Amino acid sequence: MQIVLVLESSTLGIVIPILPFLSPRLGASDFDIAMIIASYAVCAGVAGPWWGKLSDHIGRKPVLMICTTGAALAYVLLASAQSLTMIFVARAFAGLMAGNFGVASAMMADITPPADRARGMGMIGASFGLGLVLGPVLGGLLSGPEGSFVVPCLTAAVMSVLAVIAAWFFLPESHHRDKSQPQTQERKLSLWTVLRKTQSRLLMLQYIWHTASVSAATYLFPLWVYALLNWSAREVGIVFGVQGALMALTQGLLMGPLVKLLGELRLLRVCVSGFFVGLLFAVFAQGAVSMVGSVLVALTGATLCMPVLNSFASQRAVPELRGRMMGATSAAAAWGRVLGPLLAGALLTVGGFRLAWSLPLGMVAMYWLWAFSRWPKRPVPIFDPNTQG
Repeated sequence: MQIVLVLESSTLGIVIPILPFLSPRLGASDFDIAMIIASYAVCAGVAGPWWGKLSDHIGRKPVLMICTTGAALAYVLLASAQSLTMIFVARAFAGLMAGNFGVASAMMADITPPADRARGMGMIGASFGLGLVLGPVLGGLLSGPEGSFVVPCLTAAVMSVLAVIAAWFFLPESHHRDKSQPQTQERKLSLWTVLRKTQSRLLMLQYIWHTASVSAATYLFPLWVYALLNWSAREVGIVFGVQGALMALTQGLLMGPLVKLLGELRLLRVCVSGFFVGLLFAVFAQGAVSMVGSVLVALTGATLCMPVLNSFASQRAVPELRGRMMGATSAAAAWGRVLGPLLAGALLTVGGFRLAWSLPLGMVAMYWLWAFSRWPKRPVPIFDPNTQG
């Protein structure tokens, strides 16, 4: 699974640093760029729960392969885009195919016991981190000084095809459904019912706050360093590559020991605090060192939060509903990616970068209050679809 995730996340990383530089050539404003980023997230938010539910019924592996094939087609569309409309279409289609993270999280939950769940989720994050080391660097280098996006996008398409081939040969199925059992009651359960019975609605809100803050920072940073330092896609790609390396290191090597040392909830509180401090410094940063350093601190704190949230969510549903639960978390995260860039783009237009950076700072402040509230301490019953209530 790690091989597939590294290849797939590399393709996403290739596109991230070039989108803010690609779109203005076709007449896009800063707000248009935010809308392009949001179009991907909106479609991912709509499709995420459906992919998770489908993986509960036909298995995780087929869904991962379908989504990755769709991603390859989306990158070909983006490479051939000659208008702003085609960029919107390509990114929207990519969003519809973006079911991999939720399904991969469900697959990891299938094969790890609850005590090791956060570490397992950290391995998924580490795989994405390794991809995000390779991807942004490739995107920045392949775009060249002139900022071409055709070669990076076609490279992303080829890597997606390689991910499909790797999944076909090397990825075992983790969810083996007992077809002799009746499916009627399970099929009738709405996503809202699952979230209500597992007491997960407030948890979904934290996914929104988390990803809205991260996506706002990811959206603002390239524009920020371009405006103040005249950086290009190459420099932005290198910074995102460094962040990917930190993500792989912290989630792959440190997540397990930190969970054993602090426990999941205390670790979440420490990491949210680091996230907040980094964004606070970003509001007032001026030079290259302070700008890059503040963002790296913030995103490293955010990196360690997500495996803990995924561990919380995965333990709240039985295997028959786990794909739907993790699909819901993927959708909530996607809607956060809609909210973050849109609001950050609007604030940037109205009041400049300092006001725009105050948006993720405020969201993380609410995230911090939740992490230190009484709610996460409460034991939450695992929902069994065969239990009435």
